[in-house]
Amino acid sequence: MLTEALIKLFNRDLAKLKAEIQLYKKESNLWITDKTVSNSAGNLALHLVGNLNHFIGAVLGNTGYVRQRDLEFSLKNVPLAEVLKQIDDTTVVIENTLSKLSQQDLQKEYRRNPFEDYMTTEFFLMHLAMHLAYHLGQINYHRRLLDY
Repeated sequence: MLTEALIKLFNRDLAKLKAEIQLYKKESNLWITDKTVSNSAGNLALHLVGNLNHFIGAVLGNTGYVRQRDLEFSLKNVPLAEVLKQIDDTTVVIENTLSKLSQQDLQKEYRRNPFEDYMTTEFFLMHLAMHLAYHLGQINYHRRLLDY
């Protein structure tokens, strides 16, 4: 079933997110920005955690998570241990939520707002996996470019 594949992909990429941010030479480098790099790796990690906890945890899993999207990009110098814990917690939320979805649930309509085109939950979950992979690539590039 697709949910099993998605769980594996989310687990793989969230583990890679942890590995990437642990590869920084100095923890403070997670929060570096430059004239052409406007989002730090730390903020991208917080954004991914917030995004997944909101759209998968709160919307599909009824976890009660309340997203504070502005803080995902404005918080600075969050301790690495805290970011890693948030990633671990997100991994658990995703696995718990997706493992409970049926094939019928995947075919239900998913709308982030009333003005969007129709999409299924299945489609949106694939979008979220690609969103994670996109920002994971940015974090890898950020580390190699600005981790000096």
